Amino acid sequence: MEDRVTLLDFWPSPWAVRVKVALAEKGIEYESREQNLIDKSSLLLEMNPVHKMIPVLIHNGKPICESLNIVQYIDEVWKDKSPLLPSDPYQRSQARFWADYIDKKASISVLV
Repeated sequence: MEDRVTLLDFWPSPWAVRVKVALAEKGIEYESREQNLIDKSSLLLEMNPVHKMIPVLIHNGKPICESLNIVQYIDEVWKDKSPLLPSDPYQRSQARFWADYIDKKASISVLV
């Protein structure tokens, strides 16, 4: 069965960009569906009924929400392609630290 991958996103979102980078690093083809965050689509509301926000990765009809969760999912599902995190536990912890740091900085800049 061929993988069907759709990303519900909004171009200026740093969280959607994170997912796009992960997809690009893995060489995964996907359909991008930009969302209007004021007038939310029925697809977005159906795929993310809890937060009703982007990004949402839809893989073979199943939604995965929240950017860090999506990136981990991408790395686990397409593990035969280049890994997104280092294999060394210390280096992995450092990568996670910087991802969290960027998240917090991006959150502040989006709110300002």
